[in-house]
Amino acid sequence: MKLIEQVAARYQQKFNRQPQFIVRAPGRVNLLGEHVDYNAGLVLPAAIDRATYIACSPAPAPHSTLWAVDYNQMATFSAQSVSAKTQADATPLPEWAFYPAGILWTLLQENLSAPAMNAVFASDVPRGAGLSSSASVELSFMLAWQTLGGWSVPPMQLALLAQKAENRYVGVNCGIMDQFAAACGVEHKALLLDCRSLEWKELALPPDVSIVVADTTIRRKLADSEYNDRRQSCEEAVRFLQKSLPHIHTLRDVRVEDFNRLSDQLPVKTERRARHVVEEIERMNQVEALLAAGDIQTFGQLMNQCQRSLRDLYAVSCPELDALVEIAQTLKGCYGARLTGAGFGGCTVNLVAAAQAEAFALTLAQKYQTQTNLQPEVYITHAARGAEVKWKSE
Repeated sequence: MKLIEQVAARYQQKFNRQPQFIVRAPGRVNLLGEHVDYNAGLVLPAAIDRATYIACSPAPAPHSTLWAVDYNQMATFSAQSVSAKTQADATPLPEWAFYPAGILWTLLQENLSAPAMNAVFASDVPRGAGLSSSASVELSFMLAWQTLGGWSVPPMQLALLAQKAENRYVGVNCGIMDQFAAACGVEHKALLLDCRSLEWKELALPPDVSIVVADTTIRRKLADSEYNDRRQSCEEAVRFLQKSLPHIHTLRDVRVEDFNRLSDQLPVKTERRARHVVEEIERMNQVEALLAAGDIQTFGQLMNQCQRSLRDLYAVSCPELDALVEIAQTLKGCYGARLTGAGFGGCTVNLVAAAQAEAFALTLAQKYQTQTNLQPEVYITHAARGAEVKWKSE
């Protein structure tokens, strides 16, 4: 049963009526530009064809009732209870409910109408895999409340509101990239986003190239200290470098040649992490011209360089990610492979000649399982549309 049919059927079971509408919001891969969004750099995400679906209607009660199919759990909360992170009966919210509750909290802060809802939701974006399952949930609930509330803001504004929810309510100090991709995705296009100006453009991906995602099955939690620790290292590097480069605000402002000249002034760990960011932003400066020319070979080499940098300098890889990437890079048809997302587990993204994609996926899974005794999920995907209302009752 398709996910959209599943949430509709479950809604009928739970609430004894059909939903008023169904929305979806996708996960994403990031093709290049990793760990630079919070350094005001350039990133290249693409929404993918895995998503969160919500079947939804206005609630007759003063509180919202949400059924999470993937957890087989229910949560209830109201405009009065969300600030205390409690349910309508004053018990603590389950952790998964922080994401929809955070969206409600943010909309209330912005004085945007967010009526109580009855909702059933499910997702086929794997959790903790580096494919932005949380942003997928956030944007689907953002769109659901926009539909219920009768207001409308541009997709980028929806993304910024969802980022505020994750930063200030959930407590993960993420950049804008994940919510942006979930809100603004375009079919068959990557999205080149300037995380400082928030200007963005669509870049066409070659039609004879597939995006293959491979899941290590190793999980990490973004709220853990490692992610915030990397951010602090970047901020520390800026403070050191400002002594010689007083004009800089973030590592986005540091040229590679200036960094090389001044890098010995930084503590060793800080220097390595900052070097990844400065050099990754330089790689991103080449992306638009390469894709315009259809030079997927050179683009793939940049992906491979990014992986080495994430592994050796930023130190966010792990043995399982290394294994998946190293196997992929030896296989026929693979242009480039690297981890995608925060790291420490999760998924790799691979650009592969479309004619070779099925054989690539099969061989990659077999060789990874032989090497690690883990059974990965490997699937061929494509750039997809952003958050949208999929169905509405007459």
